[in-house]
Amino acid sequence: MAKAEVFPWLGECWTHLCGLHERRRLPHALIVHGVQGIGKSNFATAFAHYLLCQSPVADQPCGTCRACELNKANGHPDLYMLEPDEPGKPIKVDQIRALTDFICRTAQQGGYRVVVINPADAMNIAAANALLKMLEEPGRDTVLMLLTDRLGQVMPTIKSRCQRVECPLPDESVAAAFVADTLELDADEATRILRINNGAPLSALAYSESNQAELRSQLVKGLADVLKQRRTVVEVAQSWQKADLELLLGWFYSMLVDISRAKLTQSEAMQQADAHNMLLAVTRKCDPVKVFELAELVQEERKSLILRQNANKQMLLERVLLAWSAIAR
Repeated sequence: MAKAEVFPWLGECWTHLCGLHERRRLPHALIVHGVQGIGKSNFATAFAHYLLCQSPVADQPCGTCRACELNKANGHPDLYMLEPDEPGKPIKVDQIRALTDFICRTAQQGGYRVVVINPADAMNIAAANALLKMLEEPGRDTVLMLLTDRLGQVMPTIKSRCQRVECPLPDESVAAAFVADTLELDADEATRILRINNGAPLSALAYSESNQAELRSQLVKGLADVLKQRRTVVEVAQSWQKADLELLLGWFYSMLVDISRAKLTQSEAMQQADAHNMLLAVTRKCDPVKVFELAELVQEERKSLILRQNANKQMLLERVLLAWSAIAR
């Protein structure tokens, strides 16, 4: 396993947790939260390696002790990484019950036992309830880190038993420099991609590396076609059937935020530069109440997808697109 990287914008969070550890005040349960794409998984893995290191130096694992060697090989017996069996699937109660054996045994290397659950919002109700007792009585020298992009989807009883670690978005200049350097882009292009991804640097990298630009262009074209009546709502909805709907709706919501901001501030500036002309045209004609109502609808549909409520994709998209088609009338 490559060394887990703590990105610069999470440096204050890192220093805070290391300080708690040095003062022997580190809680046994942490919920690490923030928007998707800012490096929470890297952060949690790095902190787990730091806790397990036998000779940390200046708030960093030494890299040479037995524990560090085991972590490099992804084989430390006192580190338990728990995630869904498949991406997008829930964490089930049997997986939490299997964690019990790890929690109850003595640390094999004589130090901490560390559990990372990612994403915590993927636990179904039975799994979350099974975790509660562990959070109340995890045992000596045990740290559980729960990661989530959606803090509101984590059960209140889980959140109340964890200390929250909020991971902030970096300043745009810092994030754009990171994206530009990593992808070897000029600053303007890096900023454009970053803004499409709501300022999250790792999401911007994924956007570029996973060819999400093609899906993004389909979204912009489909929305424009509906407004100009070049294609029907049904036709556009059908063309998006195999797309990542949660991603599409997230982008669409950001566009609606742009419209709302421009309408309220009487500005022509748009964060979503690739859809600037379309969004500006809508801003000039739309009823702001309709924009807010559509934004609320989009969020409700996103929630139905997140909660895996088996939404009919065609009907979901048609509802959203019908409201969009009427927004500037």
